[in-house]
Amino acid sequence: MAMANPVKFIQEVRAEVAKVVWPTRRETVMTTIMVFIMATLTAIFFFLIDLLLRTGLNGVLSYFGG
Repeated sequence: MAMANPVKFIQEVRAEVAKVVWPTRRETVMTTIMVFIMATLTAIFFFLIDLLLRTGLNGVLSYFGG
């Protein structure tokens, strides 16, 4: 494997970092809020599915189990 030139590597890294489009503070806050909202909605969805399955299974077991 050939040895890379460290100076050239640093120059290339700086050139690539300069191309990055960083999000604004507003974009970061809005994205964070959306993540929390989606996580909450997902938690509620799975809670309701769990409740439905648990209620149905308890009903079936009590019907057949005596």
